[in-house]
This record gives sequence, C-alpha cells and structure tokens, in this order.
Amino acid sequence: MTSVALSGAQAIPIEDSDDLLRITPLGAGREVGRSCIVLQYKGKTIMLDCGLHAGHEGINSLPFFDLVEPETVDLLLVTHFHIDHAAAVPYYLEKTPFRGRTFMTRPTKGVFRWLATDYIRVTNTSNSESTALYTEAELISAHAKIEEIDVHQQTEVNGIKFTAYNAGHVLGAAMFLIEIAGVKILYTGDYSREEDRHLVPAENPGVSVDVLITESTYGLHNHEPRVDRERAFMKQVRDVVRKRGNCLLPVTALGRTQELLLILEEHWSRNANEMDKVPILFISALGKAGTRLYRNYVMDMSQRIRRQLNRTGRNPFDFRYIKTRTGLGDVPDSGPCVVLATPGMLQSGVSRQLLERWAPRPENALIITGYSVEGTLAREINNSMEDIQALSGGRIPLRLAVSNISFSAHVDGAQNCAFIDEIRAPVVVLVHGEENTMMRLRANLVDKYKGSNYELTVHAPRRGETIELRFRGEKTARVMGALATKVPADGAVVAGILVEKDFNYRLVGPADLLEFTGIAPVVVEQQQRVPYASSFELLRLHLEQMFGELPLTTETSSEGVTSILRVYDSVDVTHAPWRTYVEVEWESDLMSDMAADSVVAVVLNIESCPASVKLTQSRGCGHSHGSGSEEQAADEPPTLPARTDANREIADKLAVFLQQQFSQVDVADDSGSITVQLNGQSAEIDAETLEVRTDSPVLLSRIVPIVAQVSRALRPLSHRAVALPEPATPLAPEPEPSPDHKGDGEDMASSSDDDNDDDDAGQGTSTPQAKLAGDQ
Repeated sequence: MTSVALSGAQAIPIEDSDDLLRITPLGAGREVGRSCIVLQYKGKTIMLDCGLHAGHEGINSLPFFDLVEPETVDLLLVTHFHIDHAAAVPYYLEKTPFRGRTFMTRPTKGVFRWLATDYIRVTNTSNSESTALYTEAELISAHAKIEEIDVHQQTEVNGIKFTAYNAGHVLGAAMFLIEIAGVKILYTGDYSREEDRHLVPAENPGVSVDVLITESTYGLHNHEPRVDRERAFMKQVRDVVRKRGNCLLPVTALGRTQELLLILEEHWSRNANEMDKVPILFISALGKAGTRLYRNYVMDMSQRIRRQLNRTGRNPFDFRYIKTRTGLGDVPDSGPCVVLATPGMLQSGVSRQLLERWAPRPENALIITGYSVEGTLAREINNSMEDIQALSGGRIPLRLAVSNISFSAHVDGAQNCAFIDEIRAPVVVLVHGEENTMMRLRANLVDKYKGSNYELTVHAPRRGETIELRFRGEKTARVMGALATKVPADGAVVAGILVEKDFNYRLVGPADLLEFTGIAPVVVEQQQRVPYASSFELLRLHLEQMFGELPLTTETSSEGVTSILRVYDSVDVTHAPWRTYVEVEWESDLMSDMAADSVVAVVLNIESCPASVKLTQSRGCGHSHGSGSEEQAADEPPTLPARTDANREIADKLAVFLQQQFSQVDVADDSGSITVQLNGQSAEIDAETLEVRTDSPVLLSRIVPIVAQVSRALRPLSHRAVALPEPATPLAPEPEPSPDHKGDGEDMASSSDDDNDDDDAGQGTSTPQAKLAGDQ
C-alpha cells in the first residue's frame, strides 16, 4: 500500500537520514571476487552475498567487514554456492557478532556445504601453514543456521520483503528482489540469460524496480553463440586425443563443471566407436558427492533435463563414460585422456599438479573454460607465458597448447544491456567487474540512454565506497474494521488508531484493534510520589479550591489513618501523616493524565501559596482563654481563614482583572480598596467585604458581574457565596453573622434575599450600593 516516488541522488540537505538508501560494496566493487553488497534503508541492513577472493589467502581474501557493524545486519541473502559469493558465510556467522538470519535456496544450501568443505581441505593441504578461515566444526554450526527458501517464495523478516527468482548461473542460483518501505531493489548476483543443457535462464521479475544492482563481469565483451562454443570445444578435445595427448580442463567442483560433463557424455555416446577407449576422469574430492547432489535436484533444472529423464527413465547425471576419482592414482602417464580437475584457477590442488606434469609436452593441451580472476595462474597463462613457477620451487617450461573457450554462465555485454533495458530501473549499480571493463560498460549505458525517455543514472562504486540515494514516499494507511464500513466524503476527517508495523499502516477503531492488528489494549496504572510535608487539611483545601468538593475515604493501619481524596472519579490522592510525600495514582488515559498533571501542579505549589502561609502561622490567638496550658492551645487544630481574609485575597487578584476592562484602576496601599474610574465616574470596591460603591448605575452594572465571576473562580469552596445579586439590583451590606450561626447554604441564601428586599424598600433614591456576601 505504500507508494514511493524516486527522487534519486540529490546534493541537498537531508531532513531524515532514514530516507537515504545506502549501497556499499564490501567486496566486488570494481573487482571480481569476495562479492558482498550491503544495503541500508529505513533502519534496516541487508547483506547480499558473502564470498572470498580467489586471488588472496586468509584474512586478505575476506570482504571489508569492518565497514559495517555485524550487530546491525538484519539479513544475509546468498545468491549461489560459488566460493566468491558464499565461502565467507561460516566466518561471518561464527566469528563475528552477526545475529541476523541467513537465507539460501534449497539447492544452494545443499551444495554449499560440500563446496565449503572442499575449500577447507584444499586450503589446509596446499599451504605449509593453514590459512583456512574456519574449521569443519564451525562450518557445520553455520550450515545449521542457514534457512532455505524456494524460488518465487516471498518472505518477510522485520519489514524486509524479499523474493528469489531464477538466475540461471548455476544450480539453485537466485537473484533477489528486495522491498523495504515500498522501495524495490533487484540484485542479480551472477546470472545468465541463456538456457543450456540443465539450467533455466534468468527471469525478469516483471515488477517495477527502483534500483538494479547487476554484475558486469564481461563488460561489453560478447560471447560466441553457445552452439559455436560447444563445436569449437569438442574439436579441440578430439584433436588432442587423436594425437594421443592429454587434455586438462581446470574446473570448479560444482557449477559449470556439470554442464561440461553433460557435453562430453553426449559427444562420447554419439561417437562411441572412436572415443570409447579414451577415458574421461573427473578428479575432485567432491566429485561423487556433487554428482549425487545433482541427481537429487533434477526437478529444479531445465525442461530439457526433465524431458530426458521422462523419455529415457535414466537420470542424465548417471554417466557411462565419465569416471569420478578423488586423486591422481588413475591418471595414465601417457595419453590419450581427458581430465577435469579442481581448482579452476590453477592456484593449487590436482589441476596444478597435472599442469606441472603435462606442461613440458607439446601434444598436451590446457583448455580454460571459465572466467579467470585477476591475480591467479589461470589469468597469467592466458596472457602468454614461457614457463610457470612450480609449487616445489623452480621453473617449468610451458610447451602444451593453451586455449580459452568460455562456458562461464555470466551474461555478456549485449545480454546485460538488454536486461537493463527490460527492467528499466531509474538507477543501475554495477558490481562484480574489473575496473576497466566496468567503466566501459558504464560509459556505454550513459551514452546509450542520453536524451532518451529512459532517464538512467549509472553508478560503479569502488570497494568500500557508499552510494546514497534519496527516496521520499507517501505513507498510505489501510482503513479496516468498522471504520471501513462507510466511505468518507472528500475532505472528511477519519479518526482512529494508526498502527504501523514493518512499514505497513492500518487505521482501525479501538474496538477492532485486537482483531485486525493483534494488539490487545491494556490499562496502564500510573503512580507518582510528590514531596509534601504539610497537613491533610491544607492539602484538601487547595485541591477543593481547584476541583470542587472531593469524596474522602480513609484507611486505618497500625501506623495511623490514611486519607484518600478522589479527583474527577479517576485520580486518587493519598496522604499519610507519617510520610513526607503524597501518592497520586490513576489509570492512564487522556483525561486522567491531564487531571493527574493538575493535581501534581497543585500539590507542588501548596506551600508557596499565600493562603498556606496564613494557615501555617502561629495557631494561638495571643491572649488567654482561661484554663488550659499554652501547650494545649498550641495543639488545637488550625482554623480556616476568615471570610474577610478570603475576600482580601480575592480583591488582590480582582484588581488584575479590572485593569483588563477599565483604563484607570488604582489600589490603595493601606486598605487595599480598589478604585475604578470611567468617563468621569468612579466606583470603590472594599477589599474586606467586596462591596461596590458608586453613584453610577451603569458603572455598577459593569463592575458587579466582574466581581461575582472572579469571586466564584477564586473563593475557597469552604467559603461558598450566597446567591449573588443581579447587576442592576443594588444590595445592602449584610450584617455580620454571629459566631454561633451555622446555617446551610440554602438558609443563608434565603435570609440574604429577604434582607436585600427590605433594604431596597427603605433606600428610595439613596446612593446605589452592592455587596457580595459570603458564608463563613
């Protein structure tokens, strides 16, 4: 549902670094070998392939792992089992802090185990000191952690979606389509667009791709047609054996070797009379195990192989003319014979031993059938040499015929360009190619599409260089549940709970939260301790001034009585005399959180309030009341402030309100009375009684409502006012109630109204006056 529009690489300030897609080759950046590409986007990190460099040994052959923290890598995706793409996986899984998940296709995982085992064996036997990066035990442990996936199976891990597609390079080879927050990246790995005897060609995923990361092994070089290559290959092999020479084919244990075996088997069976006596030997420690694996994965191969199996009932990998061996024991001293031996780069092993044995004789031949990495003996021999360095020391003359007929299952220049044109991604990143060939391909692509309707940006990063591409997308949420039953009008506001998980957004109502998101609502109970050392009476006074009359409950324990006030039926305020704090408890929601914040604010400001200062002053009255000691008088509970004290405090604040309404307001320093002047008329407000005196009925009608409103807002609830007068009806001063008077609010209001009526009747045309009466 998330739609993302590509902005491309931009040299402008980035507001959110998560909008940057970073692509860093830890290996295979302007080189062939140790493929390892890291993607970083939206806080996710994916590693694509994890191989070794055939031209180096030990630690030097590893990708530059130190450029990315292993703990941050979420996912490792391996495209195929070749050493330069997968052989560093055990090292990364067992000897670094990487704790992410690793995925391969089922055939890749099956073959990888045997190929990595052969790497350990060859490395340990070819050098006086072992340079193997891991042990057999570490390989077994790492292999158990690898998860299998099938072609066309979409998998999601922590918001990263990825799907494997056929790559056609070797058995089980896959290209990966990765999607993060709507941005799609296609990584080809090594791929081939040709269908041969046993593999299907690489496929186009058929979806819109934002970034294409593709190999550039052959640059602009184009292969000969497959049929022509096979014909030239078999002609050279026949020419050698007819001269009773030995033909050496250096190969990898698994991969393109099986294609060569199928070609040789087919030719020998067609020419059995001539070739029957010429042995074909496949010498590899993994030869038998590899052939057995290929027999088991026939159903993962091309239609041609499956049709052959159905037609003959014989597995195509049950060879009649090819013998699999593990050593040199069955190799004849003199020809003719054809030997396929590992490793393919001639750096060590059986292929190197046979080369040194057969190199001095001109009737022998060396046919290099795959890609030769720079820095290996296979590459050097291709460049013409007169002699070679022997593993035991000294030089050996190189007199055998050397030819190169590539059966490498990599796309050539034309095929790669055609695939790029099919995918039409706005950004192409070239990897897995030597610098010169890669840069020529890049220049060709830029020139080809310059000025066309295909706006293409091509990058060719070096090893360790990071490309940054900016993507900004609109977030789209799916409305689900009861909210989706009615289509909102344009511009309407839809309210609900927005749930984001793994870059997917859902808008649901609270009642549908569990059903559609799996999130169960919970109640959060909050508790806060607020420092407080004063009395409960003072606490209650201030809270009721703010929130009105509060219900009180008490709990008795061995320590004493605990008092609990409940605010808005949601917040409990607990006071215990022996504690130096007040506990505020509530179940969290919007309204309760606001109420709790207000309660905390009130408690924190109690002791600095003027009323609190008065309440906590000396509790004695300063004269004797007869019997009883001073200690007894000091122990008497504090009394609430007198009504006039409360009115005086109100008057202090009333002046501020009046100044907002009238241009001239003066406060007397001695009495605190307030004088208001307007248009030549004046009114005086008594600070003790809040009585308003003025000759102007108009001014009186304006001031009395202000005094009434301020009084209602600020007067303590324990001093509740009686019914307030209408602005146009002057009220006479209320007689001070006797100390013994204890009427309730209703009785006092009635009495006050009667007194006011009598005063009105006797005033006649006297000066209008108004007084706000309060109840003690």
